[in-house]
Amino acid sequence: MPKPVHHVFVCIQNRDPGHPRGSCSHASDSNLMELFGNAIAKRGQFGRIALSASSCIGPCHIGPSVLVYPEGILYAEVGADDVDSIVEQHLINGEILEHKQAPAEVWS
Repeated sequence: MPKPVHHVFVCIQNRDPGHPRGSCSHASDSNLMELFGNAIAKRGQFGRIALSASSCIGPCHIGPSVLVYPEGILYAEVGADDVDSIVEQHLINGEILEHKQAPAEVWS
């Protein structure tokens, strides 16, 4: 297996409704893992891009969170409409989506 260029972690934390920290799975109306997997596969990028489900990444109040390494870029409030842009622009073309990045006071 080739060493991936990027490793994407998608928070799928699922806490009880009403939990004070919330959870990324409750903040999302879609299955982000499935959407990322489909977007990566559609572009023939498995092997170049690794994809992993993650428990809590930390800043629950800005979830759903998606963390991209090796850059350490945390995307916040990721929805279904953001997946193709993250895959195409960031993971393939190397352009970070600044408008979706977690704020510096949360992730620096």
